[in-house]
Amino acid sequence: MPGLAGRMSTVVKAKISKLLDRAEDPAETLDYSYEKQLEMLQNVKKGIADVVTAKKRLQMQEGTLQQQVVKLDTQARQAMSVGQEDLARAALSRKQVAQESLQGLDQQVAELETQQEKLIDNEQKLRAKLEAFRTKKEVIKAQYSAAEAQVHISEAATGVGEQMADVGLAMQRAQDKTENMRARASAVEELEKAGTFDDVTQLGPGQDDIDRQLAQLSDKSAVDDEMAKLKAELGSGQAKGELGGGESQPAKQGGAGA
Repeated sequence: MPGLAGRMSTVVKAKISKLLDRAEDPAETLDYSYEKQLEMLQNVKKGIADVVTAKKRLQMQEGTLQQQVVKLDTQARQAMSVGQEDLARAALSRKQVAQESLQGLDQQVAELETQQEKLIDNEQKLRAKLEAFRTKKEVIKAQYSAAEAQVHISEAATGVGEQMADVGLAMQRAQDKTENMRARASAVEELEKAGTFDDVTQLGPGQDDIDRQLAQLSDKSAVDDEMAKLKAELGSGQAKGELGGGESQPAKQGGAGA
């Protein structure tokens, strides 16, 4: 069973592949590939925009922290000037935290800038490849259209191809039907001349072939009876004539003797 299932799967895949190959249009496939690459380019552009947006947000935070560092430093100096060391120490402590956060933001901004540069470089390369693909795509489509037109023209000129084959088969069927009809007409004409067919108009209502044969036998018997009757009448008249001639002859002879 596993072997049979594997063979069936292979056959089905082969059939599907053949159908897909027939249905596949190279022009449509190339256009679809170009559209997918355009989507990739748009995604790269969106990625660049997202990175730039994140970088701008961090830079805004950097600006806020820098202002906070300056403010805390000023507050620490003011507190020291009035002899409030504890307050000055607290301000300096907050200043140190803000500076550390600022350093972390600087590192993140630097990473985003690096990522932005890579994305821009990839976007430029992808754009160049996409432009080259678009040019090649149009060339291939034009070549395919020209080749397809040439195939159709050649098929029409040489009588090959599916459509021309269908036309040829239709013509062959028409010729075969014509020849069969001519042969049948010739056969009917030959049988009609030979007297094989009887005129159906001579048959009475409700008569079939047996009735026709019986009628022919009756007609033949009637004719035979008429012939026999006629022969009998002719034979009887002839006999009477011969008999009458024999009686008159001796009378003439007797007269002669007198």
